[in-house]
Amino acid sequence: MNKFHKTICAVLTACTTLLPLSACKDKDKDGMKTLQVNEVTHSVFYAPMYLADSLGYFEAENIKIELTNGGGADNVMSAVLSGDADIGFCGPEAALYVLIGGSSDVPTVFGQLTKRDGSFLVSRNPEPNFKWEDLKGKEILAGRKGGVPAMTFEYILNQKNLKDGTDLTLNYDVAFNLMTSAFEAGTADYCTMFDPVAYEYEAAGKGYVVASVGEASGEVPYTCYMAKSSWLKKNADVAEGFLRAITKAVKYINDTPSATVAPYLTEYFEGVSEASIAASVERYRKIDAWRTELSMTTDSFDRLQDIIENAGELSRRATLEELVDNSYAKKVYGEIYDK
Repeated sequence: MNKFHKTICAVLTACTTLLPLSACKDKDKDGMKTLQVNEVTHSVFYAPMYLADSLGYFEAENIKIELTNGGGADNVMSAVLSGDADIGFCGPEAALYVLIGGSSDVPTVFGQLTKRDGSFLVSRNPEPNFKWEDLKGKEILAGRKGGVPAMTFEYILNQKNLKDGTDLTLNYDVAFNLMTSAFEAGTADYCTMFDPVAYEYEAAGKGYVVASVGEASGEVPYTCYMAKSSWLKKNADVAEGFLRAITKAVKYINDTPSATVAPYLTEYFEGVSEASIAASVERYRKIDAWRTELSMTTDSFDRLQDIIENAGELSRRATLEELVDNSYAKKVYGEIYDK
């Protein structure tokens, strides 16, 4: 049992001793509903969520969001299970582990924003003709063991007939949100990074982007919105409004030039230039990062389980219906795109 599974089991045990609670506040005096949203990390990869706030789409649904950075899927899931967050935003493997663990209130995935890995492989040296085979004998920082980033990376390597511990070394010892600083301090030969960090890192001459992990892995349900089933039953209209706002934002970012999008995102990335944000948006649009309908397909869910199984972290497979409710996403998509 890896550290992630141990953390989830500990939280499940603790939650059984607590009275049911929800972080979702009653409507404020202005009639708005405040939602606590805990995200796995902060990245332009998740730009549609920030745009839904910046463009007023959440406000139009009478929703305010209070966003916190969990710094890893285990922390996000802990916040959801304990009631500190209404909505968790992380890889669906977190909810899958809870399902397999036998919880009586399994978090339900009700929306999927990203449909592939959003990280880029960064080398210390320029490699214009990079091939995955070039990783032989090298050390790579690719994420926390048991997390989708690390498992997806290992899946790609195995598809290329490369094995951890035999052909190369995957370093799982560094926390997800500390990988870039560890790499800069001299750990490993390669590191996976999300934009705008990868773009800024390269622009500063500290490293070189040599590959898109998402392009290599294919489509997977990479980052999703989930909430406790009990919360969703009580707040179905809120969940629907939340996804409606984000679906509108996905449409906006796909239909609008990156240079026009960037100014709406600057307040969410303090210290990052507008040019860097625009370049990051463009790079994510180029790899087709976002779902237009925020639902999850059976094929992608099965591929995710293939990835987890390949990493030796799946004790049993699940059906899509055990974990996912696509009804919210399909309804709001129809309202926006089928007019």
